[in-house]
Amino acid sequence: MEQDIKKTIRAKYGAVAQAVSATVNKTDPSSARACGCNDISEDLYDALQTEVLPSAAVQASLGCGNPTALAELHPGETVLDLGSGGGIDVLLSARRVGPTGKVYGLDMTDEMLELARNNQRQAGIENVEFLKGDIEGIPLPDNHVDVIISNCVINLATDKDKVFREAYRTLKSGGRFAVSDIVFQGDVGKIPKKVRDLVDAWAGCVSGALEEQDYLARLRAAGFSDASLEVTRIYSDTCELGCAGIGLPPEVRLVSGFIRATKPSNVKITAVGTTG
Repeated sequence: MEQDIKKTIRAKYGAVAQAVSATVNKTDPSSARACGCNDISEDLYDALQTEVLPSAAVQASLGCGNPTALAELHPGETVLDLGSGGGIDVLLSARRVGPTGKVYGLDMTDEMLELARNNQRQAGIENVEFLKGDIEGIPLPDNHVDVIISNCVINLATDKDKVFREAYRTLKSGGRFAVSDIVFQGDVGKIPKKVRDLVDAWAGCVSGALEEQDYLARLRAAGFSDASLEVTRIYSDTCELGCAGIGLPPEVRLVSGFIRATKPSNVKITAVGTTG
């Protein structure tokens, strides 16, 4: 099932990138919105943020929050965006860290990487690098970045513990984990198995979501401290489940939240993967 999930995710987000490119290039004027199933991703950025970006970066945004507005980014810092998509959060972060800082965007979808690099060129932002790779195996050295952000992507990973370990490894001592993500609250044992098995809903940021306390516990198990979650939105339903004729039980609700954690100071990962 893991390979089916990744294949579906690549196909969905590759199609989004192609639809955005077609719209921007006016080769397909009917594609007014990148994704028809956008109830989670609506109205996340204000006009002051989006007016300085290429329209394709805005249209390709499929997140569930605005980590750049909530993360405390400072000039000169190095930032990594896990699952950077069309690059909206990378480009916004690059403006905040300034020319002395740097922002990496990591994505596994070729079409999204091409779109993001085009958006970078149009925006004229130089302190950015987009990398191809999987968030379960980040292609950066140990102790390399000050802040990790992500926008509704970690829920898509099939091995979230590996994602958290990789995030911990690549952060510097005292580095910050500051992501927006989808989580379940309540009695997750009541979630029907068919919800968890629905691949389209996994790609739609629903089926792969963790329960909130489980999410925080996994961060702590990876070595992080001060793990917390602040709910930012509550969803009564999602179109992925609605189209499949499935609903969540009343004991469970789906929310997006801003999740913070810290890699403790004076902790470094050595070349052989030990801490000290």
